[in-house]
Amino acid sequence: MKLKNKINLYTAVLFSILLLLMNLSVYFLFSSLMVNSQLDIAKSEAVKTSEAFNQSLGTIPDRDLLRAYVPINGMIRIVKEDLRGPLVTSQTEQSLSKQKAVYYTGEVTKKLKIGQNSYIFNSMPIILQDGNVANLQILKNIDITMDIIKTLRIVLTAVTILALIPAFISSSVLSKLITNPVATMIKTMRDIKESGHFKRLPLKVESKDELYQMGETFNHMIDLLESNFEKQKLFVSNASHELKTPLTIIESYASLLKRRGANDPKLFEESIEAIHSEAIRMKEMTEQLLMLAKHHEGWNINRSHFNLVELVQQTVKNFQSAYHRKIDLDGDVLSNITIQMDEQKLKQLLFIFLDNARKYSDDMIMVSLGKEREEVCIRIMDRGIGISEDELPKVFDRFYRVDKARSRKSGGTGLGLPLAKEIAEAIGVRVTLESKEGIGTTVSLNIQL
Repeated sequence: MKLKNKINLYTAVLFSILLLLMNLSVYFLFSSLMVNSQLDIAKSEAVKTSEAFNQSLGTIPDRDLLRAYVPINGMIRIVKEDLRGPLVTSQTEQSLSKQKAVYYTGEVTKKLKIGQNSYIFNSMPIILQDGNVANLQILKNIDITMDIIKTLRIVLTAVTILALIPAFISSSVLSKLITNPVATMIKTMRDIKESGHFKRLPLKVESKDELYQMGETFNHMIDLLESNFEKQKLFVSNASHELKTPLTIIESYASLLKRRGANDPKLFEESIEAIHSEAIRMKEMTEQLLMLAKHHEGWNINRSHFNLVELVQQTVKNFQSAYHRKIDLDGDVLSNITIQMDEQKLKQLLFIFLDNARKYSDDMIMVSLGKEREEVCIRIMDRGIGISEDELPKVFDRFYRVDKARSRKSGGTGLGLPLAKEIAEAIGVRVTLESKEGIGTTVSLNIQL
């Protein structure tokens, strides 16, 4: 069943139940009040009649006395212990004379049903002239009251039935109003599925209810999906382009080797060197792509306590040996600093920034380590080409290069800094980049103690 139909059905049923309960309560309360009112009136009249009857008893014949107090539509009689006694009925209630007499020892007031008619019955004890106790019993017809209650029942039934019509109509309108944003969202989703283009829901600004919030959240989600989709397209396009270049170079040199490599040692050596270089670059790019993709599954962080100073010193020493580049390590501020972090990932982070400084600078690289309050800062400075102010925010985008010609020559992939950003976020290192074109770049790694 559709949500619209469910809301329509549930609302109508609930409204019907509430209306029925309300009308039933009104009916039973009103009928109870009417009957109790008649009982109270009849009891009050019976008390007055018995008092007057006791005063006049013996001075007026019993039957004449009863005839003076007989109700307009009812009966009055005296019932002795032997169930005998005179009775008088009104002209319209002659059939009541056939009712069997019953003697009561106390006062009795109740509602009776005789045939198709309803009566109020009262029995009051009186003392006869001979000193015996008898009952003065009065039966009074209350069909008019019962007809009023019956009319009320018919009116309430008709009102209930008539009220159900607008209830169903209003519930239908209400369900449509509630589900309309949901239906619009479903239609938008189907349009996105069929067309492949991202669309957004039209929102009414004046409405700030949950449905508006749902639509606003949907639009934000579409914005995020579209942004990620565009980034993915750009990433795939750049990745395919980057992989195509080394593959083309490898294919060209392999074909050249196949044709002339055996007869030309110099060409053979050049080709092998080029293929080896491009293979290394492809391996590096593939590893970085895999690490970037792994971020979506979550980094496997292994935290441990280690000496940060020793780690920086060892990393700088290893880097100098690997690339034969002089690195100036500021040792004046060095001390024994112990931190808790993933040691291997921090080392990888340092290697990425040192390698980046090596590629974009031919001068000496400077590394400094300092401590300020509850934070340790590692700075890596180079005197390279620098980065312009416009390009600085883009350097952490995948495959982005400041100097494409230089990075291509040096084997860069444009994935180093994005990977460094991912690693830094994973291990809790804050990275800031300062650069001036033609002067150099400074990378600061801030680690909370």
